[in-house]
This record gives sequence, C-alpha cells and structure tokens, in this order.
Amino acid sequence: MNKIKFAYFGGEPLGVPVLEALKAADLLPSLIVCNPDRPSGRGHMLTPPPVKVWAEENGIEVFQPTNYKDDVAKSRLEAEDWDVFVVVAYNFILPEWFLHLPKHQTLNVHPSLLPKLRGASPIRTAILKDLREDIGVTVMLLDSEMDHGPILDQEQVYIEDENWPLSGPNLDQLLATTGGELLAEIIPAWVAGELSPQEQDHELATYCSRFEKGQNELTIDPTRLPAGDKAWNMWLKINAFTGIGDTFFMHEGKRIKIKAARFE
Repeated sequence: MNKIKFAYFGGEPLGVPVLEALKAADLLPSLIVCNPDRPSGRGHMLTPPPVKVWAEENGIEVFQPTNYKDDVAKSRLEAEDWDVFVVVAYNFILPEWFLHLPKHQTLNVHPSLLPKLRGASPIRTAILKDLREDIGVTVMLLDSEMDHGPILDQEQVYIEDENWPLSGPNLDQLLATTGGELLAEIIPAWVAGELSPQEQDHELATYCSRFEKGQNELTIDPTRLPAGDKAWNMWLKINAFTGIGDTFFMHEGKRIKIKAARFE
C-alpha cells in the first residue's frame, strides 16, 4: 500500500501518547493540527501546546487555527488531498464539511467503551464513579453528534484489584497508548476498505460532563479520618482529580491541597 496521507488533530492529555504509538508503528501524519500557543505560568509567557512541541521535534508541519467558522482552516485543509483525518482530544466543534473532506472521512479515538461515558471526562469519571468495567478505548467515525458515530473497533482495558484505582495521569497514559496502538492497526485496514463500521446501541449510552469548579473539594476532618465506603469514595476522588486541580479540603480557614495520599 502507498503511504497513507493523513492529518492529525490532537490535544491534551491524549494527543502526544497517541502520536508516540503511531510513530512506533511507523505511521506518521503529514500535518499536525493543534490549539494555538497560549500564555502560561506567572509570567504569562506564550507557550506552545505539547502536541506542537512533539510535531516540531519530529519534523512534521504544524497548523494552529483559532476556529473553524471562517475560511482560514477550510482553505488550508482543502489545499491537499487527504486519505483520512484523525481526531484525538481536540477541543473544537468541527463542522460537517470537515468530517467528510478526506476520502475516508474522520476517525476519532475516545477513551471509553462507547456508548458508555460519552462526553468530556470519561477517564476521570470512570475513576470517580468506580467504573472499571467501562474502561477501554473506542475508535469510531466522527459524525455531527457527540461521541455518537459508528464504531470501527474497541479494546477493553482490565486493571487488577490491587492496582485500582490508577491515578488520573496514569490512566490517561495507559488509555492513550492503548488507543494509539489500536488506531495504528485500524488506519491502514480502514483505508484499504477492510472494516465495516458498526452503529452504536444508543439506548445504552451514558454521559459525563466537564467537572465544575469546587467539585474536587473533600469534606474531611484531618484529625478524624474516615473509614469504609466513605474513605474509599474519597480515595477514588483523590485519584480522579490528580493532575487536573487535585483535591483539597478546608481546615481552620485554610485551603489544604492533597498532593499525596494512600488508602489502607
């Protein structure tokens, strides 16, 4: 087969690990599209997203559109003939023309076993709600509805009791790598016409949303730590919010952030 020409649209936290898995399979995009550089840190220094840094380190052209409402992004993408687009944790609402521009449409890696946990926070919600049975990755065709498109393949990820719950960053990495490896198998098979998409059972869909401010707060007395189910649920919450604000509690008027903990 000739080299597959595809563009990769990626964001955090999954974008770079998926790219690493594709690279290991000798399957690299011709173009990487990511968010614009943004101010970061106390000095508000303009900082490139990790996906852009990875692209530059690997000598791949980068495109950073600010939106898909004007003709800038459309003109750039229409300038070349694409076999397929790949979207991974890319936080833009994508228009209908985008999905069908490549010859073989647009693939997406979603870190849950769809139709379970559609939405913005499937990994951290799976930890928070103790949903080990829903942990895995899905590669699907994007359509105009959220996490709704037909499935090309899925892989469940089993985690032993003694390792559960994983911290959020560790589960991010595990599912991104698993998704990247699955994607590396699917892209050539899909382009070659060897796969048949399967419609999701939409009646079984469950949903997760973005976390709200303050949702990472614990109600806890550090002099009388909880036990049993209450302790377990707090442990799940600590792991779910690790790396995305971390959990905290208020004590004697002070806000105390939890940076490390253990469950016994």
